[in-house]
Formats: sequence, structure tokens, C-alpha cells
Amino acid sequence: MKNESEPTPEGGGISITIAEKGPYLVYGRPPFCEQFIMPDPDNESWYFQEGKHFSTESEPTALCRCGASQRKPYCDGAHVRARWNPELTASDKPLQEEAETIEGGTLRMSDNPKYCMFARFCHPYGDAWTLTEQSDDPEARRLAIREASMCPSGRLTAWDKQSGKPFEFHFEPSLGLIEDIAIGASGGLWLRGGIVLRRADGRTYETRNRVVVCRCGQSAYKPYCDGTHAAIKWRDELQGDPVGETLPEEVY
Repeated sequence: MKNESEPTPEGGGISITIAEKGPYLVYGRPPFCEQFIMPDPDNESWYFQEGKHFSTESEPTALCRCGASQRKPYCDGAHVRARWNPELTASDKPLQEEAETIEGGTLRMSDNPKYCMFARFCHPYGDAWTLTEQSDDPEARRLAIREASMCPSGRLTAWDKQSGKPFEFHFEPSLGLIEDIAIGASGGLWLRGGIVLRRADGRTYETRNRVVVCRCGQSAYKPYCDGTHAAIKWRDELQGDPVGETLPEEVY
């Protein structure tokens, strides 16, 4: 975890182009694996654990975004026949430009609900909003920073009021397939470490440290995940197990 104000750098030459009516085209051969949302003893979302790894050696690697491929996570052309709307409807404005602000003693938190993908890291041990308001207390501050920073989509960000800098984990550029065991659903494609995301015509979306894009094909805020996979209990049936590295490795 670090506190920084510099813009997120472009992700080591790694980029994703969104085919107009088809898959995500991945360039740069990033590491790619399942990321399982793992619970604490109270069954609250608490950390991520790696699962099955996948290859991105072919360039570009075409990843399914319609939700109907029989070769998930890869595209098999099912988008041509599937019942889905590939239209990219999300705002081109930076996330922070449309975010709400929650003020606390030593922290403020930015919140843009449009990017909520229902990972639920914002609720253990007091919700992130209340904890931010109570951040004069060192333990409330610690938990507020943790809960906001674990939000995979970047909907929530904790900011130090004295320095004005945000708190962010340092991510190497990589891709993750979010799996949510607790609700029996598979989530979006997690872009970490400043991976460039662009439309087919070359226009780019805001480059951020934490981004989650839709994989089930049903989000109303494409390309971003809006949590619809949780409502419809969408599953990718990849059958991996959470046996790899965890994030974070320790509570800070």
C-alpha cells in the first residue's frame, strides 16, 4: 500500500482494445489468473486469492465479453449469435470528476457508485463511509483505508486530508478473473496497474490502477462492470481453486 498523487503510469506496454461488437483484445502478454474474493470468519469479503492461471501468449489474446463463449475466458465467436448489447455506454469523464466526497477527521473518501461491481469489501467491521467519518480514531482510519483500497473497481478511494494524496496498492500490470464464492457468481475482468483500455477507434478510457470491466455481457455501463453478474448469478465455470498468493499479505 502506498500513498501517492502521481497519475498511474501506462501499464508497461500492456493494453486492451475493445472490439466494437466483439471481444477484448489484449496486447503485451500480461500475467492473467483467477482472483477469488475470500471471506473473513464472519463471511465478509476480506482478501483476494489467486486461482487458475491462463495464457496471454497469443497476440492479441481475445477474451470473451459477451458471456456466451464455450471457451471462457477466451472468445470463440459466440458474440455473433449471443443475445447481448455490445454498446459502450459508460461516461468518458474521469471517475473522480463525477464522484461524491465523504469527509472525515483525517481522511476523505471519494465514491462513484456507477462503478460498483458488488465485491463488498466496503462493509467489514463498519462500513467504509462511517469509518471515514470516524477517521480521527486510528483504528477507524486504518480500516477505512483498507476497505476503500480493496475495492477492485476503484469506486472507492481513501485520501489523506493533510497531504491530499490517495492511498493505492502497488499493482504490477496484470489481469484477473474475479470469482465470488460467497454469492455463487463470477465477476468482471480486473485490470490492475495502469493498463490502457481503448475503443476500437483508438479513443482511450481513463487509465487507472484499479478497473473492472464486464464479462457477463449484461452490464448497463459497459465497458465497466456494474454488478449485474451478481444479480443474474452468472458463472464462467472455469473450475479453478483459490490456492495461490493472497492480497493483501498482511493488514496495514
